[in-house]
Amino acid sequence: MLDDLYQETILDHGRKPRNHRKLPNATHRAEGYNPLCGDRLVLELRVEGERIEDVAFEGCGCAISQASASLLTTEVKGTTTALAVALSQRFRAALTTDETPEGLGELECLLGVRNYANRVKCATLAWHALTSALETGSTVTSE
Repeated sequence: MLDDLYQETILDHGRKPRNHRKLPNATHRAEGYNPLCGDRLVLELRVEGERIEDVAFEGCGCAISQASASLLTTEVKGTTTALAVALSQRFRAALTTDETPEGLGELECLLGVRNYANRVKCATLAWHALTSALETGSTVTSE
């Protein structure tokens, strides 16, 4: 039952990604590219002080990369930059280890991806871009 709910969440965010748009007045930006499958995205944030006031992405890719980027935007919008970076680290760790950290919320729907090494890159691309945007604002490649 839970697997069906997770699958439906991924499909929903993949088909109808949230915050899939250009972000006017973005203060932070990073591009992401996964050469393995061709996923591409541009992640933009508007940060005021230490708070992420708005976040959006543009790009194309597989359902997993689009769903992950969509979920990212819903999870970090309105949080502090420190909390967003910490969530990014926890999420990426959860996909690359057997441990499931607490506090992932709806992101847990993507944990099944860790069983498919090539798909982990799809799921983490937007999260690498988030960290890059907040730290340096550069292009990241998921290799």
